[in-house]
Amino acid sequence: MTLFELYKKTADELSFGGCGEFEAKVIFEDILNVGTKPYDYATVEAAENQILLMNEIIERRKSNEPLQYIVGRWDFYGFEFKVGEGVLIPRPETENLVEYVLNEIKNIKNPIVFDLCSGSGCIGLTIAKLRPDATVYLFEKEDKAFNYLNKNLGCFSLKNAVPVKCDIFNFDFSDLPEADLIISNPPYIKSDEVPLLQEEVKKEPVSALDGGKDGLDFYRCIASRWIKKAKKDGLIAMECGDGQSDEIISLFKSIVCEKKVIFDFNNIDRIVAFRI
Repeated sequence: MTLFELYKKTADELSFGGCGEFEAKVIFEDILNVGTKPYDYATVEAAENQILLMNEIIERRKSNEPLQYIVGRWDFYGFEFKVGEGVLIPRPETENLVEYVLNEIKNIKNPIVFDLCSGSGCIGLTIAKLRPDATVYLFEKEDKAFNYLNKNLGCFSLKNAVPVKCDIFNFDFSDLPEADLIISNPPYIKSDEVPLLQEEVKKEPVSALDGGKDGLDFYRCIASRWIKKAKKDGLIAMECGDGQSDEIISLFKSIVCEKKVIFDFNNIDRIVAFRI
């Protein structure tokens, strides 16, 4: 079997998700280091270990293991983040949240940033990378996710990012400075809807998906506890699920001066932001 034939076999086997060609290219480039044009290898015989590896990967994908976990890394906002079992996979819609807050704090010197429910650190570390004058605190509870957060921090070699392992519902933040920005992509799926998610999504940690009975537990925590650590005129910006913005606004309406809802390219209310 040539490498090209192995590539075509992989693309055909993975076509069940409608992205067989894309996934085959990612796997060949990132795992086999063959490159993005496997057809250049039409006369190159595939090694036995390459065939065995691809067969193993195909079976893992057919069992709904996310491609991102298999590759072990994924791009977010132009940077590469290590990911794997136990950490939420960075998603394109979350890049909109980062873009929004970077613009909102562009005129603030030496901003203090809190990234709640950091996971891989993709939000907070991206901000720390692009705003070297900022001090970014990244809060994460789960062991596996915190491990990936620290791995990514090490890859970025940032000195202005501070990982904090804690449960945001009971963490004593009295020693922390007030924040110019509190940002979060918290769990926001209703508990009874988690079992109904796509099988691939259910491979991601439930703790990063389940937002409680109505999906709003973490927003309540931010509204009741963390808002106290925001500076006057500070910004709170959070990702949310489809149709949740009105309920989230109701949680904050008595304690904020301004509110804003940003819709994504599918016209879904994806970001809710408040000024204190």
